[in-house]
Amino acid sequence: MLVVVLLGSGLIALLLLNSSLNQGSFELSKLEKQTDELSDERQSLQQEVDQLSAPGALEQRAQELGMVPGGSPAFLNPDGTVAGVPAPATGQPSVAHAPGPLPPLVLDPTPAPT
Repeated sequence: MLVVVLLGSGLIALLLLNSSLNQGSFELSKLEKQTDELSDERQSLQQEVDQLSAPGALEQRAQELGMVPGGSPAFLNPDGTVAGVPAPATGQPSVAHAPGPLPPLVLDPTPAPT
């Protein structure tokens, strides 16, 4: 009777161990699939960032915002002297796409009824 009980408990232990390993395997494959999907999404987002940060795209976006190329810059040295001769920006801003001034914010001094 003792041998039968030991064999039965051993079989049950093997069954539990096997099911635990299978569950871990399924979890591992699920996580690997999720990792692949996230890696693809990251790569897609990185390509989008690369496209948007290309010099041509930045120039086009700046023109849409009404920006013009700057003139020659001047720099302030730590001792307070100016290095270089500043020049104004050249070109006309594109007012068709430039954002207009924001309307003034009107604050109501009366408290809202509660």
